Amino acid sequence: MLTTTRSLAIAGLITLVSAGNALAERVQPFILGSSSAGDFAGAVSDTKSKLSGAGFDVVGTHAPYSGAEIIVFTSDELKAAATKSERGGYGAALRASVTDNGGNIEVAYTNPKYWANAYRMNDQLDAVSAKLATALGSEKQFSSGDKELSPEDLRKYHYTFMMEYFDDPSNLADYGSHAEAVKTVEANLAAGKGATTMVYKISLGKDTEGEEMTLFGVGMKGSNPEDCSGDQYIMSRIDKDTPRSTAHLPYELLVYGDEVEALYGRFRIALSWPHLPMMASETGATFMSIMCSPDGIKDALTKAAGGKSEDF
Repeated sequence: MLTTTRSLAIAGLITLVSAGNALAERVQPFILGSSSAGDFAGAVSDTKSKLSGAGFDVVGTHAPYSGAEIIVFTSDELKAAATKSERGGYGAALRASVTDNGGNIEVAYTNPKYWANAYRMNDQLDAVSAKLATALGSEKQFSSGDKELSPEDLRKYHYTFMMEYFDDPSNLADYGSHAEAVKTVEANLAAGKGATTMVYKISLGKDTEGEEMTLFGVGMKGSNPEDCSGDQYIMSRIDKDTPRSTAHLPYELLVYGDEVEALYGRFRIALSWPHLPMMASETGATFMSIMCSPDGIKDALTKAAGGKSEDF
């Protein structure tokens, strides 16, 4: 009996240690599936086919500038996981990117475990990760440099002191019902309010708080080349490493209950480049170079949401 009790105690200790090691695991924002010389258009078509073949639903594509295309996808598994935590709707979509980086065609995608923890979901999405690794490859994780982040770190992540967390979103507009909010956002994106365009829409049902969720993907064209909210403006200044972090785009609007919200730029952008310095880097990529972008993004998304200028 003593031996059995001791064996159970040891087994329990091993389980606790394993769980601790899992939380200490380093994760990065993106996974490089493959990188080789090839045909850009062919790689885009091939990536879509592989995602569909693995059981994912492609819900939208976004080509923000030449040589870059983002393929947004979901699945029943992702949508179900999104409803199991408060405001988990942000995790209902993942993104794959095809980038022509100096003639080298990079296929990359958002790391499911990284983003699931950043969005405080109650699912590590390990099965989703395995499917993506089989479908698109898994050469390496990237885009956090020497910054060490574990799943546990991501659940309390913010870039630095006094900056926003996951639960500090921008509240962009309020409506009388969820349906009214969704209808207004759709109409405003179709009309290009805030120089935006709709990339996708995913209806999700209710989260653990009983709030209905609908997730929109938003392309940011910018009203002119120097518009701080524009996808190309931002990416040309900070996405300078290899591999490229093209799958950072597009941004999200979440209709949550009868409100429209978005993750604030200082949080959402930093998630894709948590190591990016404020003032100086070898590549010239710094957050200072896009200092105007978080408020520019909020301005554009507020217009898309149908909010008023005094709200930002």
